[in-house]
Amino acid sequence: MGKSEKSRGSYSDEKYGDELKRFKAGSLRKKLFTIIFGTDTPAGKLFDVVLLLLILVSVLAVMLESVNTINDRYGKELRTIEWIVTAFFTVEYIARAAVVSRPRQYIFSFFGIIDLVAILPSYLSLLVGGAQGLAIVRALRLLRVFRILKLVHFVSEAQVLGKALKSSRYKIIVFFLFLLILVFIFGTLMYLIEGSENGFHSIPLSIYWAIVTLTTVGFGDITPQTVVGQFAASIIMLLGYAIIAIPTGIVGAEIYKEVGKVSRLDPALICPACGMESHLYNSKNCHQCGHTLTELANNEQEKAGKS
Repeated sequence: MGKSEKSRGSYSDEKYGDELKRFKAGSLRKKLFTIIFGTDTPAGKLFDVVLLLLILVSVLAVMLESVNTINDRYGKELRTIEWIVTAFFTVEYIARAAVVSRPRQYIFSFFGIIDLVAILPSYLSLLVGGAQGLAIVRALRLLRVFRILKLVHFVSEAQVLGKALKSSRYKIIVFFLFLLILVFIFGTLMYLIEGSENGFHSIPLSIYWAIVTLTTVGFGDITPQTVVGQFAASIIMLLGYAIIAIPTGIVGAEIYKEVGKVSRLDPALICPACGMESHLYNSKNCHQCGHTLTELANNEQEKAGKS
């Protein structure tokens, strides 16, 4: 298979590699694989555009069906559209699993799970009334737009954010445990201070009030009536504003570290073959020609030795 054919097969969210090589030339399975996963081919582009349009139509149909006046008049038509889209998604899901060499890898991949979840609500609605409303999760399939429109830089930015969240997960867990303890303490105190006569009928209800107040949402369904209770509520609200900055700082610091890892260039690394100088720290090979990199000092010594 030539390079041009391989470049046309930029087909996979799941990164299966050069799977096109295992198909016989002109085989139906190869054509299906190229259409389904090949965003660089005319047929593949058309398939992806149709897929995105069907996702939008399906989401819109689910939303309109939730409006009683529209559902009463066009409910039958909306459900027909829903089942047509579901049938298309079902065939597409089976085809994706059938054409890849490792169906299990696709089925349990991120997009594979989303594709499955997208078709389940319609079938569940046959057993459980109203389950078709869950079909709104099909909006997650719009994430494929990043691949279809070649927005790779958005994906890389999402990876930076993901790594930052992963690096700060223990700090965030400790932070939420602290919040949990805080709302338990303040909820119990407000139950003791205000009591049932002022709407704080139980400790769980008081904890709910503490969470709502600490997050500065303040529904107003329960309010302290005593001076001591209002003073405690004021402290909780002020703490809520102060606490907002903590997770932002934790994640922000990790994002800064991750961006630094990606963007740092080592000026001492230079390719002796092509002269390229823009390389990341600890790079072993030139990203332009693939030649082994050497530090600038070593290059100067080599030149001095030759002269």
